[in-house]
Order: sequence, then structure tokens, then C-alpha cells
Amino acid sequence: MKLAIITDIHGNAPALKAVLQEIDQHADIEEIWCLGDMIAMGPDSNEVLDILFAREDVQMITGNHDEAILSLIAGEGHPDSYKHTREHHEWIASRLHPQHVAKLKTLPRMLEKELNGTRILGIHYHIEETKRQFHIQDEPFYTILEPTLENMEMMFGDYPTDIICFGHHHPEHLFQANGKTYLNPGALGVSKGETASFGIIDASREEAEVTIHQVLYDKAAFLEKFERLQVPQREILFKLFYVGE
Repeated sequence: MKLAIITDIHGNAPALKAVLQEIDQHADIEEIWCLGDMIAMGPDSNEVLDILFAREDVQMITGNHDEAILSLIAGEGHPDSYKHTREHHEWIASRLHPQHVAKLKTLPRMLEKELNGTRILGIHYHIEETKRQFHIQDEPFYTILEPTLENMEMMFGDYPTDIICFGHHHPEHLFQANGKTYLNPGALGVSKGETASFGIIDASREEAEVTIHQVLYDKAAFLEKFERLQVPQREILFKLFYVGE
């Protein structure tokens, strides 16, 4: 009775494959939650979605990059706060397979489940209740806050759940207090290290156990693809998300 949590794959197929191979070694993992931002940043958006949509054990929600690119494709504009990624987003939008666009449009923003009496909720990042139906143009996702218990309780403390799972902010978060657990397993596909991360919720015991895991993948081959495909804005993406300190 286990649930795997992945988030922020960001078009990184080799990292996703490495994580799924590790997850598949656990026969007791019944379901995988993917908490948004499957596409953009990396060049493998179509391959990532091919993999995810082909699996019956994966439940998905949208993230801010998914929604911003869908908005471009639909001719509904591009959020002002994403100006720095517009060229890259347009490149992704022009290459995204139509069948993936159709499926992405059907995804919710939240997932909920109860395992052995433990309530679990997944969302890409905090959205105030009055903004839950806002279009991405209206900036529904909360400003990213530093990963502290105080900030997690401020954002997610009122959510009706025992474990709140999220992504968006790429570092790992794991906090527990006052009967709640706050889990961000870290960005699976965007890291300056050599590993991809994911979380596991083990609800087979009286008190659920939450852990974060790391898997090695061929990052050098992944980064080489940026040059081969001439991915727009790759220099700034490398500096911000993939290489250096």
C-alpha cells in the first residue's frame, strides 16, 4: 500500500526512465502521482508524455509550465511573469504532439486519495481557494516561498489532508508537524546534481512513512541533446537549472 510521488520532470526523459525503473522494482507501489510541469525546460517533452500517458498506474495534474504552453497553443496569451521563458515555451508549443495537447487539457489541478485512513492530497503548488479556477494568465499559483515549516504551514496548513504533496519549487521539502506532512520530493528532471528524485508514501503501517529517494541517470547525454536540437534559451537554462553551483 504505497504511493510514489514525482514532479517537475521538465522534459527530461532519461531521468524519468531511471526513476520509473526504480519504482517498478517496488511491487507494492500501487500508483504514481505526477504533480505537474511534465514539459518544458528539457527537450524531451513529447517523449516524457508518451511514457506517462502509456502507463495505467500514473495519475497526473498540470503545473504552471504545462498550462502556460497550453495557453500559447490555444492563442490565449502567455503570462507576464513568464516573459523570460517565452521563446523556449514557443519552441515547445510548436513541437508538442496534438494528442498530448488534447490529453493535457483534460488534467485536473488536484488529486486526492485515502490510503489506510491517511488522507493524501497532491497539487503543483499552493493556489488560494478563490483562485482555484483561475486561468494561468491570471497567475493562480502562489509566489514561491523558502522551504521552511513556517511557510509550509502558512500555505498548506488548512488543506483538508494529512499529507500534502507538491512540486514547483525544485529543492526537496519534507516537514512534519501538528499531524501534517508536507512533501515536495524535489524536481525529478531539473537539478544541478547527477540524480533524479522521487518520493514514496508507505501507508501500510498505522502511521504513514514518507521518504525521498535519488536515482542516477545519464545527465551528460541529456545535456548534449540541448546543443544537438539547438534548444532556445539553453544557455540560461543550463546556468539556472543544470550546471554550475
